[in-house]
Amino acid sequence: MVTPPRTEAAGRVARALRATPVPAALIVLVALSGVVLGRVYADPLLTRLMAGAAAGSVLVGVAARRLPSWLVAPLSVAALTGWTLLSLRLAATHAALPGGLGEVTADAARNAIPRLLTAMIPVEPAPDTVLVPVVAAWLAGLTAAEVALRAGRVLLGYLPPALLYAGALYVVGPNADPAIGPTVLFAAVATAGLAAPGRRSGPAPGPVAGLSSAVRAAVRLRLASASAAGLAVVVALAALLAPVVAAQVDERPVDPRRYVEPPRVESLDENPLIRISGWALNPDQRLLDVRTVAGAGDGGPPRIRLAVLSDYDGVTWRVGATYRNAGRILPATEPAPGAATDEVRQEITVGDLTGRLLPAVPTPREVTGARVAYDPATGTLIRPEGLAPGLRYEVSSVRERPDANLLSTANVPAGDEVARVLRVADGAPEPLRRLATQLAESNGGPYARADAIAMFLAEHYRVTADAPSGHAYPNLAFFLFGPRNGGGQRGTSEQFAAAFAVLGRLAGLPTRVVVGFEPEGDGPVRAADAYAWPEVLFDGVGWVPFDPMPRPDSEPRPVDEDFRPQPEDPPPSEVPAPAEEPSVTPPAAAPAPGRERDGPGTPVLVGVGVGALVLLLGAVLATLVVLRRRLTRSRLAVGDPGERVAGAWRELTDALRLAGHPVGPDLAAAEVAEQARRTLAEARTARPGEGAASDDPDGAAVDELAALLNQAGFAPGSVTPEQAERAARLSQGFADALRTARSRWGRLLWTVHPGPLRWRR
Repeated sequence: MVTPPRTEAAGRVARALRATPVPAALIVLVALSGVVLGRVYADPLLTRLMAGAAAGSVLVGVAARRLPSWLVAPLSVAALTGWTLLSLRLAATHAALPGGLGEVTADAARNAIPRLLTAMIPVEPAPDTVLVPVVAAWLAGLTAAEVALRAGRVLLGYLPPALLYAGALYVVGPNADPAIGPTVLFAAVATAGLAAPGRRSGPAPGPVAGLSSAVRAAVRLRLASASAAGLAVVVALAALLAPVVAAQVDERPVDPRRYVEPPRVESLDENPLIRISGWALNPDQRLLDVRTVAGAGDGGPPRIRLAVLSDYDGVTWRVGATYRNAGRILPATEPAPGAATDEVRQEITVGDLTGRLLPAVPTPREVTGARVAYDPATGTLIRPEGLAPGLRYEVSSVRERPDANLLSTANVPAGDEVARVLRVADGAPEPLRRLATQLAESNGGPYARADAIAMFLAEHYRVTADAPSGHAYPNLAFFLFGPRNGGGQRGTSEQFAAAFAVLGRLAGLPTRVVVGFEPEGDGPVRAADAYAWPEVLFDGVGWVPFDPMPRPDSEPRPVDEDFRPQPEDPPPSEVPAPAEEPSVTPPAAAPAPGRERDGPGTPVLVGVGVGALVLLLGAVLATLVVLRRRLTRSRLAVGDPGERVAGAWRELTDALRLAGHPVGPDLAAAEVAEQARRTLAEARTARPGEGAASDDPDGAAVDELAALLNQAGFAPGSVTPEQAERAARLSQGFADALRTARSRWGRLLWTVHPGPLRWRR
């Protein structure tokens, strides 16, 4: 009877609809991981890319379901490569990163994981922050599709999406609200997929094809019962675990970012204040080129900030910042009440400036042309790869000018939040303490105290380019109280700013030191423009800069006129050794490879990674060999003689499938034997002389094995142990003959092929 075309088409549509729920569920489960992870990203681009990876990987698995299993991995890897490159290009365009696709891809592959775990929240979708999630989503989708669709293990196929979802929750940590909605949807979609698993059905190979319709109905009933039982177990587990999970909603999860160290600055960048003296000795050195694109405003050329130094230990001022990888858009902070703001956009080209600190007008809001890391507490930037001559970037900043009318009455904050900028290191010389006390007692308000310190320094000291470097306590004591004819009472902006900050803290003011440049306008920024200045923190106003430098052409007054130390504490008479020897900054060169960060170099890491990969591959291959041998032993030596004959027949059909000649489920044993004889003859003809031993099986041996199989299937209990052993020898001889007739590489693949471990029986 011929099936009408419409009926056949309707059957195909019905089968397609029955097969749809599981792939759709897998796509949604993997995509939900992108929804969860996207909550800490500044843009929905990552969620879309992970959803695309989920759909692509599962659809590739669906399309390749009828292909040999060994073809699926190469096809999926090719599709994964294409989608990954497209994702990196979209992310690079979104983040406005310079460079070609190859350069962007190589950088993302080297730094993806550390940058993802050290990036600022919210994370900007950039090549290095989307690479790992996209690849993980594709691999989870591919694995789930292979297990759930090809192997028919739907519940086990849910494991990769569940692990990916849990990983996304862990990476987000406490940086977003609890993902209650996506989690409930994840459970609902998983349950719906289990209710309609869409497993394949068909007659079993060999003698099972002759089962009666009653037996097949019983098998279907058992499968349906097993599915219902599995669904009931899942629902019961959900009911039991739901209260436990709900109780953890208010618990603060662990932040994995605390285990990863953000980018660190080198010693030269940790204390750039010591570079002031070196720059002063070489004033014409060209460090930068600046062009103001927009927004210079009425305040004149803006200062360009290089670093903020908040920590002082009595020897040196240090940056002490925590820089986290940031995107093009930086976190915005609210300006102080009443402060005037204007936007300044500058294009900066690096000349001879070295290190990692990236100059910018405070406070930067957007950076294009360079990958940066950002410290929100100070508003400063670094380039983790280091500066290089010719580096050009554009930075948009919001410059604040505090309301001068608020300063006279403004107070200064106190408490743990500002303890860092109020801390006075042990060992402060007594003359410094008495000077700070004298200036504080004469001026009551915080602003009056700060202004008095600035005026005292400006009126009593001299600026000289050849002053020795150093800002430790002995250096500052010599700068403030040393004899003028012996080199004291003169210095660079390093000593003026450091002395102001220390005296301010001794007077109860929260202070810090800033290093930067004060150019006269657009054009070259030279070493002579390098400058250090102090800042004081006021309530409701923010950080206010002060200028303790003397006025041009002014003659300093003797310190003794306004401050005289106690006789028992005479001023030092010898110049203290510089805290750190200054040197003229040499012309910059591009950072040397392998010295950008501490730790093993790239070749070592690559070697370790390759070695680990080789060991992992060897372990996988050894495991496959052991599992294959255990499977053969269980088939040929376990069970009654009839079961062992059936196991020997499975070894023969697996050998045919490994040789590229699988048998159909509708063939009888005699027909399979005929196909086995042809396959063996073709193999021997293709490679004459390969494995032609005297004990190789012939056509009669294969027919004998088929006869034993029919005897076991149609006359249960009649097969003797001797016949079972004979069947084992025949099947092993046939498999060995087929394997020996293959090439050396083919024999190796035959031994480790995972197919027999999962092929349906």
